[in-house]
Amino acid sequence: MRQDDGVTDRDAVPFALAAMRKHYRTEGLSETDLAATPVEQFARWFKQAATDGGLFEPNAMIVSTADTEGRPSSRTVLLKHFDDEGFVFYTNYGSRKGRDLAGNPHVALLFPWHPMARQVIVTGTARRTGRDETAAYFRTRPHGSQLGAWASGQSSVIAGRAELDASYADLAARYPEGEQVPVPPHWGGFRVVPRAVEFWQGRENRLHDRLRYVAEADGSWRVERLAP
Repeated sequence: MRQDDGVTDRDAVPFALAAMRKHYRTEGLSETDLAATPVEQFARWFKQAATDGGLFEPNAMIVSTADTEGRPSSRTVLLKHFDDEGFVFYTNYGSRKGRDLAGNPHVALLFPWHPMARQVIVTGTARRTGRDETAAYFRTRPHGSQLGAWASGQSSVIAGRAELDASYADLAARYPEGEQVPVPPHWGGFRVVPRAVEFWQGRENRLHDRLRYVAEADGSWRVERLAP
């Protein structure tokens, strides 16, 4: 990096970014291909992503939130359940996303299924899951992950890794393997209730297919095509 004018040296970036591109498939997505509801369509695509897509974690999604002043933030979270009621993930309610959603429930989810040249974008509002639902999921987590939910004050500033490891070690001594770990009161789920769900299929010449379900007042879904 040149310090005099802030211009990046050619050697500092080893790739020609402007020339980096992939040629997408010719198979597209038409209105007649779609399921009746976005959850049904998501289930179709998710099954393909999980079985044939070659993805490391097909349930990984980018969760984007904004605080009450409109300052955005994004992070990768794992989807843990979906049905007609919405898309569910779990987190520390004191984390940045938890605080954002407490003040501004509007949220976007992005599933970046790049090997398949597909994306799914969900926009809607988030609400907390009930404690019974949270507890039921918490019991399915590995013992170490249950302890981790207690040990980490997610998004808070800590002095170093040693502090985190010490907290975990104390908890492991208090709740050894085989002993039930209580559900943290500051930890739980969010259910994202969709208002719109876009299915994006990469096509040749950047003329991608973008079909979006939009929720109507009567509970039905309207499908619209977006220009790529």
